[in-house]
Amino acid sequence: MRKTTLAAALLSLFTMPALADPAHGIWKTKPDDNGNFGHVRMQTCSNGKICGGLIAAFDGSGQQMESPNIGRAIVWDMEPQSGGEYRNGKVWAPDRDRTYNSRMELRGNTLGVSGCVLGICREQEWTRLQ
Repeated sequence: MRKTTLAAALLSLFTMPALADPAHGIWKTKPDDNGNFGHVRMQTCSNGKICGGLIAAFDGSGQQMESPNIGRAIVWDMEPQSGGEYRNGKVWAPDRDRTYNSRMELRGNTLGVSGCVLGICREQEWTRLQ
């Protein structure tokens, strides 16, 4: 009986789908200093932390545009905490070409993204698209 229960428990680990992190999905950033915004796909990185890459860029009028930053990491190394919080990550701001020590907070369909570098802090709320 004990071996059967153990075997069933092990089998269930391999047959259960991986649970997606609540921050997974596509998020629309706020416009940057140039009025441009992007769509960032958030997912689990190879190191088990949360990361996000730019999948599309738009100008201030909402028209999709070419960008050398498509495919580039925008968010990386976010460590999930309790209560929809993420800590100890990095976020790159293309408009300023700066990387900030960052944290995120999930609030329903918005994602608060904040970061600081040399005492200068920025904060944005991104909107879930998918």
